[in-house]
Amino acid sequence: MGGTEEPGHSTDRFADDPAFAVHDGGKLRVTPTRSIDSIADLALTYTPGVARVSSAIAAEPALARRFTWAPRVVAVVSDGSAVLGLGDIGPAASLPVMEGKACLFSEFAGLSAVPIVLATKDVDEIVEAVAAIAPSFGGINLEDISAPRCFEIESRLRERLDIPVMHDDQHGTAIVVLAALRNAAKVVGREIGSLRVVVAGAGAAGVACTKILLEAGIGDIAVADSKGILHAGREDLTPIKQWLVDSTNRSGFAGTMIDALAGADVYLGLSGGTVPEAAIASMAPGCIVFSLANPIPEVDPDMAARYAAVVATGRSDLPNQINNVLAFPGIFRGAIDAGAHSITEEMKLAAATAIADVVGDDVRPDYIVPSPLDRRVAEAVAAAVAACAREQGVTG
Repeated sequence: MGGTEEPGHSTDRFADDPAFAVHDGGKLRVTPTRSIDSIADLALTYTPGVARVSSAIAAEPALARRFTWAPRVVAVVSDGSAVLGLGDIGPAASLPVMEGKACLFSEFAGLSAVPIVLATKDVDEIVEAVAAIAPSFGGINLEDISAPRCFEIESRLRERLDIPVMHDDQHGTAIVVLAALRNAAKVVGREIGSLRVVVAGAGAAGVACTKILLEAGIGDIAVADSKGILHAGREDLTPIKQWLVDSTNRSGFAGTMIDALAGADVYLGLSGGTVPEAAIASMAPGCIVFSLANPIPEVDPDMAARYAAVVATGRSDLPNQINNVLAFPGIFRGAIDAGAHSITEEMKLAAATAIADVVGDDVRPDYIVPSPLDRRVAEAVAAAVAACAREQGVTG
């Protein structure tokens, strides 16, 4: 402990930072739901009483849903390879983020969550580790795992497990983006099917946003990575980028992302970097700018407002924050309440509609998504997701 601070100076260099004060000692603890005040309590909570419950579950596994915590607990799993805007910082450094995620599950959905960080980036090892601990949980929230590994990890776990699995960096972002775009289209008097969208970023969030926008009937969409727009002439494409080539850019544009913005209706930034003012000025009148890099948006919001009818960012200090907390707590709550075995594309679309509908007739240029603190959101999303799961028959 100790240090080399000068006499009279605090030996705790974190003492004046409130963020460190909030995290001191961690942000979570496990609290029993039953007290042990007598020998009888002890005998029922542990041996010998617990043996009767375990024996019943062994004979009838479905009883675990009633007599254990597992169905109401989500594992928040990361390898620390793509944490917030910090990048590959490793499992230990990612743990405060996963603890924070667990706090959000509790606060907004009433679900317990356990942060689990894994000291491996190997896809096979991650899949095996998560599959091995899955009986302790009712859902798996994958978090901050870098692309393209995150796609395979999620896909393999979805196939292997009979509980909801979702990589939130992909689908949470995509769901909130779709909700926001639905309402932004209302503000500018457009149908989303008539919009031309340019997506900057072909990572986890960019791919998932593109997929959900296509499912929602977006008019035309082009996706750019660091080398420009993905198109049929590109070489050395990963399988997911080849899918994007096959599914987007119907006009066959082969230029840069900046060039593609000329006349575009929507800019969706998910990659960082800086977009010049001239590019935003070249967009269609009444355009929509979603600049979601954090903490510094790709497009300066004040500059964007000179040209765009609606501007959204990922920042909490600006209007129209695209925040995943609007999606994931309610999605897992609804899926778990319904006893869903998976989270389907239809359930994600239902969640986006529910988020947009919370805004309802109050929609305006600076209010296209609810506040992250709006307690109506998780309840509305949970109800919509549960209803969709039951309608699709993925429960039971």
